[in-house]
Amino acid sequence: MRRAERRRRRLSMTSLIDVIFLLLLFFMLSSTFSRFAEVELSSASAGEAVSSTTRPLFLQLSPNRISLNGTVMPLDGLATALRDRTSSSAETVPVLVSLGDDTTAQRLADLLVVMSAVDGVAPTILGSAR
Repeated sequence: MRRAERRRRRLSMTSLIDVIFLLLLFFMLSSTFSRFAEVELSSASAGEAVSSTTRPLFLQLSPNRISLNGTVMPLDGLATALRDRTSSSAETVPVLVSLGDDTTAQRLADLLVVMSAVDGVAPTILGSAR
């Protein structure tokens, strides 16, 4: 008895290439490349010169609270408080930002966005966020 020989068919790659192309097209069309918000950062040497007569403000940032010179306030009210304290001075006022334990980078970014809306403020970050 003669064995029936099986012929192997070549695997067609056409359908695989079509599927990969459709997936590529789907992910390209469904993703966004816009930036939600930008926070401009500068190095310590690139900052403006601050007069020695200008008293710095001290801001403590923790995951649940913000205090400016010991006064606890919400993040929404921080811009107003900074404007009130810096409006009397024509010079740039340094703000020392101390990060508490477990402060996230997102919380720091939210703070920097609020502070960037206030003119005459030069924030300096003490410590590192997680």
